[in-house]
Amino acid sequence: MYIQRNISSTLRRAMQQFPAVLVTGPRQAGKTTLLQHETGGDLAYVTFDDPVERSFAVEDPAGFLDRFAGQPVILDEIQYVPGLLGSLKLRIDKERRHNGRWLLTGSQQFHVMRDISESLAGRIAILDQLPFSVGELSAKKSPPLEQVLWNGCYPEPALYPAKRDLWLRAYVQTYLERDVRQLQQVRDLRAFEQFVALACARHAQGFNGSEFAREVGIAVPTARAWAGLLEASYLLYLLPPFFNNLGKRITKSPKLYVLDPAIVCFLTRQPDAGAALAGAMGRALFEGLVVIEALKAFTNKGRKPALWYWRSHDGLEVDLIIQGKGTLIPIEIKLTATPQAQHTESLRRFRALAGEGRCSAGVLVCRVPKEQPLPHGVTALPWQQFPGWLGQQVE
Repeated sequence: MYIQRNISSTLRRAMQQFPAVLVTGPRQAGKTTLLQHETGGDLAYVTFDDPVERSFAVEDPAGFLDRFAGQPVILDEIQYVPGLLGSLKLRIDKERRHNGRWLLTGSQQFHVMRDISESLAGRIAILDQLPFSVGELSAKKSPPLEQVLWNGCYPEPALYPAKRDLWLRAYVQTYLERDVRQLQQVRDLRAFEQFVALACARHAQGFNGSEFAREVGIAVPTARAWAGLLEASYLLYLLPPFFNNLGKRITKSPKLYVLDPAIVCFLTRQPDAGAALAGAMGRALFEGLVVIEALKAFTNKGRKPALWYWRSHDGLEVDLIIQGKGTLIPIEIKLTATPQAQHTESLRRFRALAGEGRCSAGVLVCRVPKEQPLPHGVTALPWQQFPGWLGQQVE
């Protein structure tokens, strides 16, 4: 079953404008399926997970590329053969007007971005494809909130829930414990596993490198390096604070979000979907779902995310701030189905400090059954409608 991806139109536009297109993102997010579907499945295809193909490309890059003789091709997991990029650059420069010929995928942003920037700058469009958005999953049938949080948004467990437990166990073992840690030659596997588990336990909280280092028993620079590694590998997202003269005393630490709620549920040992939503992690899981949905809205348009959060010294916080069409949009995220006037206070305070001319009244994303007005011009928005509303703001 193929679900239409929101990034498809951005991909088609990039293929019309650039000789090469790189689709990056975590493993098993559907990158290859996207490329094959959007090109009709007619292109040549090579995956560098295959050791024979990888050896051929490493030992004889020119001979490897000669195989395709002008035919468009999908080169999957390009990070395994960085030496091929120099030969690819020469081919592109000879046929600069032939757009959309080289379609690449890469799972490990940390390696891929460095090699691409050195070899193919100005010749390649780079798109980030993340797991399904809530809007994509809801295109045909809207799943309940607890199911979205429990099964997550990766295609396999989202579309085939019976595979969830085995898929998550294998994903953590292969991608987290093998592929990711090898990027920085992480030697202490036990400490790295504890770091990842702690990140899940601190989902939707501020990231403090010193606290992580103390709890895991590693150096502070190591903690910060591992957080950067997990972010570059599309497993974490660090939401930066917003500060633009909005008072002098504000927090400067980013907030940490694990990209997929199913991984949080798995590594924090939630017993089932209902308990995950109703328990101590429920609020964090819901907040993370909404924040990552905003991240996906930007990446699907090929745009750099313009997302922040804001917290004052006296404890008022706006969970998410989006740069919309010429204006800042503050967003509060509450698990409640009965929003109250006090839920709008932080939005009102932020707008007063930012200036009404550059900031909208804001939105409260929650579990109301339908859109409804709140005090100070704030709108309570059902979480199911957030993707559609978000698409209009990011368009």
